[in-house]
This record gives sequence, structure tokens and C-alpha cells, in this order.
Amino acid sequence: MEAELAGLVRVLDRRGAVVLSGAGLSTESGIPDYRGATGRHRTGTPMTFQEFTGSEAARRRYWARSHTGWPAFARARPNAGHRAVELLRRSGHIGAVITQNVDGLHRAAGTREAVELHGGLDRVVCLDCRRTSSRAELDTRLDELNRGFRHPDAVLRPDGDAQLSPELTAGFRVAPCADCGGVLKPDVVFFGENVPAARVEACYELVDAASSLVVLGSSLTVLSGLRFVRHAARAHLPVAIVNQGPTRADDLAALHLDLPLGPTMTEAARLLAAR
Repeated sequence: MEAELAGLVRVLDRRGAVVLSGAGLSTESGIPDYRGATGRHRTGTPMTFQEFTGSEAARRRYWARSHTGWPAFARARPNAGHRAVELLRRSGHIGAVITQNVDGLHRAAGTREAVELHGGLDRVVCLDCRRTSSRAELDTRLDELNRGFRHPDAVLRPDGDAQLSPELTAGFRVAPCADCGGVLKPDVVFFGENVPAARVEACYELVDAASSLVVLGSSLTVLSGLRFVRHAARAHLPVAIVNQGPTRADDLAALHLDLPLGPTMTEAARLLAAR
């Protein structure tokens, strides 16, 4: 593996790289991705912002599925890939982390300053008063409203929810905001919703200050992550991709390693520490 990693090690040895991570980094923690080997995008269409805000039935369906999947999602722990990223951040080889993931696993691994591009499922926001609260708090309230609802054999999906039949979700009781009675939404960017402009600008600034951009576990299918790779390429920054399967930016990358993230990043960190 050392020969395969030589190019990645050279990129990281420039120090100050920005990492852009995607769902593929978290599959080794038991969270499926959308399009890779464990991808389950095909099992259902993700909830859109327009559907969620425009339909009480859609919100009931979303929260029923999310409430069912939440325990498994919340139990997920950082894997070797997250830990290696944090080791490389401490050594200065990685200067910043931007993640497309909503699982909080970079934070759990110690990378507290990781920019969560699409937000975090462990937080809930009221669309009326804008109060932010913890998902754990909401989970307790939903449990009280829906005793015995959870189905332990339900299949976890990439966004932390589970596939349930319409018959099961129809009677689910949704909790309103505890402060104002408004509509609660997970503090994540849904499909059809824009990433906050200030967050995007902050990420551009991180890329501008970086020595290189390293993509970990993302097919870069959606523009929210792809734009940073395009930005780096325009600035003539080296782009390295570690992802199992092709990506939308392979033509912009100096190298693409089709390897599992945990072992690859662990070995890269070991090689750099030995220098």
C-alpha cells in the first residue's frame, strides 16, 4: 500500500491541506452512503425542503422515519478514517476540515472546528422562532408522544432515517417547538435548500488559504461539495481524491485512490509521522 499512497503522502506533506469529506468516510462507522458500495439512495427519495415545509403529512412521515432510525445513527462512533484525519490535523498536515456529513463524527473524533457544510442531525431548529435545541431532547418528547412506535428491524438510511410503510407513519404524532409551538426541522440542509451563504464563503476562504484539497469519501455528485474542488483547481491547488468509485471531479484531480478510507488514511498518517 505504501507505493499506492506515495502521491497522497506528498500532497499531505505540503502541510495545511483542507479536507473535504463525504458519506464514504462514515460507512465504516455503520452509516450507509448514497452511491457507494453500501449506498441506499435507491430505497427512497430524500425529503426535500419544499415538501417538508409545505406538507404536514410529509413532516409526519419524515419524523416517524427519523425517530425510528435515530438510535442507530446516534450510536455511530468515529472510525479509523476520522481518527486519522484528526491525527493529521494535530500534526499540521491538515489545516481544516469541511464535511458534507451530518453525523457529527468529525467532532466526536476531536475535530471540533470541522465546518459542517450541511449542518448536524444532533440539532433541531424551529422554523418560526429559530430556537435551536438538541435532538436528544426532541427524541425524548417524540418517545412520550409515540410509545412503542420504534421498529428495531427497520433499515437505516444515509440521512439517519429508516424505511417505513405509509401505514406505519400515518398515525405518528409530531412534536412542536417547546417555546413557540412552531414547526421543528433538523438543523440540516435538505435537498432543494441552499447552504447558508456565509458558510459557503467561509469554506472558500479555507480553500484559498490551503496548500491542497484532499477529498475523502465523496462522489462529488452534488454541487455543494464539487464547487470547492473546482475552486481549488482554478487556483492551481493540488487536488487528491480518496474514494471508492469514480467521482465527478476525477478530471480535476492530480490523483484518485480507489481505496477504503480507514486503512488508507491510517497508513498515510503513519508514513507521515515516520518522516
